[in-house]
Amino acid sequence: MDIDRRTLFGAAAVPFAAGSIAASAATDDWERIAGEYDVTREVIQLEHGNWGMMARPVLVAYRAMVERVNRDTSYYARRTMVGDLEAARAALASAMGVGLDEITFTRNATEAMKALILQYNRLKPGDAVLYADLDYDSMQTSMESLGARRGAKVIKIALPEPATRQSLVDAYRIEFDANPAIKMALLTHLSHRTGLVLPIAEIATMARERGIDVLVDSAHAVGQLDFRLPDLKADFIGINLHKWIGAPLGVGAVYIRRERISAIDPDPAEKPTSGDIVARVHTGTPDYSAQLTVPTALAFQAAIGGARREARLRALRDRWVHALRDLPQVEVLTPGDPKLYGAITSFRLRGRTSHDDNVALAKALLDKHRIFTVHRDGLASGSCVRVTPALATRMSDVDALAAAIREIATA
Repeated sequence: MDIDRRTLFGAAAVPFAAGSIAASAATDDWERIAGEYDVTREVIQLEHGNWGMMARPVLVAYRAMVERVNRDTSYYARRTMVGDLEAARAALASAMGVGLDEITFTRNATEAMKALILQYNRLKPGDAVLYADLDYDSMQTSMESLGARRGAKVIKIALPEPATRQSLVDAYRIEFDANPAIKMALLTHLSHRTGLVLPIAEIATMARERGIDVLVDSAHAVGQLDFRLPDLKADFIGINLHKWIGAPLGVGAVYIRRERISAIDPDPAEKPTSGDIVARVHTGTPDYSAQLTVPTALAFQAAIGGARREARLRALRDRWVHALRDLPQVEVLTPGDPKLYGAITSFRLRGRTSHDDNVALAKALLDKHRIFTVHRDGLASGSCVRVTPALATRMSDVDALAAAIREIATA
């Protein structure tokens, strides 16, 4: 299904200046885009980080794919479906700026990152691996498992808070230089805990100079930030397509630069001598309908434009954060540097860092103000509440959030 700007915004749509949503025509565009999502009206939904919502054209395409796969089953699967899946994978490769032989579908980013971490074969006993407190829980556990399996030392660091671009680079540089045994590091591009964006390309380049491989978890960054995979200067990346790209649930992908395929073992269910990236993941029978819908989801996002989307998501975040800048009671955990955040930002009431404090804070927002957020644990500095707007979010939604936080903080 092809989608162009006129389909989304009408024939009178005007060009958008990246980084600005001031023009009334652009504001009208965002209302039209938000109208393409059938978001719940029971609450103000500001927890879009769990998974993304399919826009209406994507949902229509997905339903059609489900009907076809359900109706034609093996008659389709054993004749022409493989070609259609390869076309979907080719569309993804093109959108990500990589070769078809460098990317393959997974069911989610966790599956992609598990393959990269647990099948990474460049470690020997006595080597070390490194990860950080903001990394996703399953990835942290996978790093610990890798260390145990390979006899490697596992190093965990706490990222600086408040962070700057330089302090983040320095945090990794200090650890790399203090521990020459480090051979691999896990980097989370955009943290699911706070929304912090790491300067991946700079850290990856610094790591490569020291003979260190980086495995990049870009689950929340693809579609939230405007970039293509080669921009990260990393050889191994896991992504999600059902978060910020808005594909159906059950679709992610793994990228391995073609020259580095051999550093990741094939899945145990695949032939151990295979040099194909597809052999690095063995999912069994996935939701083919979801994978076949990926080109429609990519087309919908392409019609909006990556720079426009990133600017809109950042503007939604800025709206509520800036409205609370005068309140010393509110601690915003994402730095003020626009290069270090996207849509996701976490906060807490100053001094209230416990799990129970932030469960109660999220509950107050829901019970008293009908605003849905989620608490997050795992930071070295304590717990917080995560706010995640999306393209379905209106400015009035984040204005209501700012008013609610102000009322709670000053009560």
